[in-house]
Amino acid sequence: MTDNHDTETTKPVLPATTTTSGGGEGSATATTGLLPPEHWTQLGRVAIYDEENEEDPGAQDNLSSTASISSSILKYRTIQGRTYHSEVGNASYWGTNDARHNNSLDILHHLFTLVLDGKLFLAPVKNPKKVLDVGTGTGIWAIDFADQYPDATVIGTDISPIQPSWVPSNVRFDIEDCTRDWSFADNDFDFVHIRYLSGCIPDWFEFFRQAYRVISPGGYLESYEGSPNVRSDDDTLPPDSAIAQWGPLFVNGGKLIGRSFSVVDEGLQAKAMAAAGFVDIQTRRIKVPSGPWPADPHQKEIGLFSQHAVESDVEGFILFFTNVQQWSREQVQVYITHLLRELHSKKHHVYHYESVVWGRKPQVDEVPAGISAAPEVA
Repeated sequence: MTDNHDTETTKPVLPATTTTSGGGEGSATATTGLLPPEHWTQLGRVAIYDEENEEDPGAQDNLSSTASISSSILKYRTIQGRTYHSEVGNASYWGTNDARHNNSLDILHHLFTLVLDGKLFLAPVKNPKKVLDVGTGTGIWAIDFADQYPDATVIGTDISPIQPSWVPSNVRFDIEDCTRDWSFADNDFDFVHIRYLSGCIPDWFEFFRQAYRVISPGGYLESYEGSPNVRSDDDTLPPDSAIAQWGPLFVNGGKLIGRSFSVVDEGLQAKAMAAAGFVDIQTRRIKVPSGPWPADPHQKEIGLFSQHAVESDVEGFILFFTNVQQWSREQVQVYITHLLRELHSKKHHVYHYESVVWGRKPQVDEVPAGISAAPEVA
């Protein structure tokens, strides 16, 4: 294993629209905003594969708001032929909810478990009896957790009914808008798990206050989020490259709809947990490569799945925010070809940060002990 796991109290990393190059975190940064969409059509379409790095495109190696599932929920919105969740409460999820993108979400689930060395979570949860997975997506985390803990009742909530019907008997899925008052009782859960909701939550402080309310004393909240900002330590990421533009595309688009993508970069998870009343808050910030460039075999595997998750449906990831920022379909498609070409060139040694933060709800008569760092990971 390489030392890609930084264990520390969460702190701001870099401004949301900066790309690091050379020498690591302490090096100079090449700062760039979001390039205009005309930039990509001026460059024109490119071949995704070149003769020097030609690959098989199919090669796997490069790898209060609860509602019944009614016809109104199933009436998805459509943007350029891709479906999104219907208008439910204040919810705003930027990813598509069709089969193609759901496959990408399942690939991401595998990536996240690789990043956590095969674990589903890091909080020191013992013998959980009732667990809530907020923003469950395809439900794959809830299903895996239920298989691992057959004595626990696991509830997954989401605004799209895209979860499978054949699931373990101890799992159920509810339609719930987590940006409104949660429908669950006080002190109801031993563990609340939240993952991949950057760009969805208008107020993370209120969001974690809702989680605090439904967690029983002594129970845990865990939040797993990633930064969209891509970095390099060896000057292989030009600021005007399609890869470097990935972060600004999401950050700027999120600002336009009032949803932050700077959750990791601003250390917002730990701040909001502390404000809600959680104690023993610990943060693990993890450097996640994209592509097969790392020498370490485990990091190389992570990099392959990180790249594969994006490649499997680039359009499903970016289409909502390119639409918000008034890109034409031609501009979107040209950008995608440049991005895929750069990813396949293997010339860009890039990574991003993911942050896992967990905290405990204190016992009724407990004096808060504050925020501490997690043990060092080799």
